[in-house]
Amino acid sequence: MKAELTEKFLELYGQAPKANYFTPGRVNLIGEHIDYNGGLVMPCAVTLGTWLSIAPNQDQVIRFKSLNFPEQHEIALQPAYTKTGSEWYNYPLGVFHEILKKHQIPTGLDLLFYGNIPIGSGLSSSASIEVAMAYALNDYFNLGYEKIEIPLLAQKVENEFIGVNCGIMDQFAVAFGETDKALVLNCDTLKYKSVDCHLGEYSLAIINTNKPRKLAESKYNERVAECQAALAQLNEEIKLNNLCELNAEKFSLHSHLITDETVLKRATHVIRENDRVNLAAKALNEGNLEEFGRLMYASHQSLKDLYEVTGAELDAVVEFCSGYEHVIGARMTGAGFGGCAIALLKKGQEEDFARQLTDFYVERIGYPAAIYISEIGNGASAI
Repeated sequence: MKAELTEKFLELYGQAPKANYFTPGRVNLIGEHIDYNGGLVMPCAVTLGTWLSIAPNQDQVIRFKSLNFPEQHEIALQPAYTKTGSEWYNYPLGVFHEILKKHQIPTGLDLLFYGNIPIGSGLSSSASIEVAMAYALNDYFNLGYEKIEIPLLAQKVENEFIGVNCGIMDQFAVAFGETDKALVLNCDTLKYKSVDCHLGEYSLAIINTNKPRKLAESKYNERVAECQAALAQLNEEIKLNNLCELNAEKFSLHSHLITDETVLKRATHVIRENDRVNLAAKALNEGNLEEFGRLMYASHQSLKDLYEVTGAELDAVVEFCSGYEHVIGARMTGAGFGGCAIALLKKGQEEDFARQLTDFYVERIGYPAAIYISEIGNGASAI
C-alpha cells in the first residue's frame, strides 16, 4: 500500500511523500454505549484502516485529497478553522484547528488519505482519520504530544468541531491497539490493561449491514442525554460522577429514583453491560471462548431490548449467527443504528458462512451485507 500511495502522491502533487502513516479501525468486542458513562469497554484494533502520506509545500496552504472521495480541499494556514458542510476533510481539518491553538505549523502540507474501512459502518473511520492526522503532525513536526494526548485531542475534535458527543473509546483503541490483544479501558480514568485475545480456531468476522449510520443525525446524542437524565435522578440520593460507578446490585437499591421507564431501561443496560465487560475479560483470561460468546449474545439482546439501538439489519445478522453452528458468539458493534456486527466464526467456514448469511440477509432485508475476516492489529504508527 505504501508503494501505491507514493505513486499516486507523485501523480497528484508532483513530489514524493516525505512520511507515511497508518491508523487502524476498531471493533468493540463488548461494552457498548458505556464509554460516555465512565464504564469499561473492550475494543481491539483491526487490520482495516487509514493510510496517510504527507509532504511539505512552500505555498502555506493545506491540501486535502483522498483516494476514496472526489471532494478536495485547499485552505491557507491560519490560526483557526470552522467546519463547513459534511465533507470528509472536516475531520483532519478539525485536527489542524485544535493543534494550531497551541503550536505553529511552519510550512504548508500536501496530504493524501486512503482508507479501506467501510464508511459509516461503525468501525471508527472518523476516529481513524482524526488520529492519523494528529499522530502524523505530532511525529513529523515533533510537537511533543504524549501518546495519551493524541486520542484525547481527536475526541475533542469529534465533540467540538464535528459535533458528535462520543466518548474516548474509538480514538483510544485506534491509537493504543496491540496485535492479538483486547484493551479493557476504563473510560473515566483512561487506565487500561491488555488482555490476551487469542481466538484459536476462531476468526473475527465483521459483517457490514450496508445500512450507513450518520451519528450526528441519529439518536446517539439522544441516548447520551437519557443517560445524563438517569445520572441526575440517581444523584438526588447518592453522589455519582458516572453511571458505571454502580454495579447491578447497588443499582437495584437506587433504581426507584429513575421515574421515566425509558430512562430506566437505558440505565439498566449501561450498568449490566459494564458488568459484562468484567466477565468477558475473565473468560478471555481463562481461554473460555464459549462463555465469551454467550456474553456477546447477551450484550446484543440488551442493546436491542433496553437501549434500542440495533434495528432490523443488525438483528437479522445476529439472528442468523445464533442459528449457525460454527458461530459461538455475535453482537452489534459500534453505536448501532446500522453499521456492523461481529461474530466468532470457526476457521475454514468463511465461504459457507458468507453464502448462507447472504441468502438469509437478502431474503430478510432486501440487499446483501458485506463480510470481512480480520485479525487483531496494531495501533497508529509511522510506516
